[in-house]
Amino acid sequence: MLSIKRDEPAAKAFFEKAIISNGLPEKVTIDKSGANNAGLNAINFQFIIFYFLGCAFMPIIIRQIKYLNNIIEQDHRSIKRITNPMMGFKSFHSAEATLAGIELYHMLKKSQHVNAKNSTAFEQFYTLAA
Repeated sequence: MLSIKRDEPAAKAFFEKAIISNGLPEKVTIDKSGANNAGLNAINFQFIIFYFLGCAFMPIIIRQIKYLNNIIEQDHRSIKRITNPMMGFKSFHSAEATLAGIELYHMLKKSQHVNAKNSTAFEQFYTLAA
């Protein structure tokens, strides 16, 4: 998820979107970003409120360990390799469109697309582009 600002509301929106699409995690490993920590703490606070309303309470464990996040950062290395020579983007819209295309390409390359076993990456890309 790409956002204009890197603050608590943006981090909270990211984690809520991730929880809706992937389910509730037991642990989350993040870097030393204060925004991510604040976003997860806000979500845990919501869970505490739901607990007092009678729902089950299972807080998300936050791990801020620099080296455990390296696996995730390695996935972004290819994006950084492509975007660094560009010397930044002039607008948020162009950054969003370019990064979405790069992410789509890498998802197709790693067979993370829908029906990966039934169609080639080119066929899947063609159906998405059409």
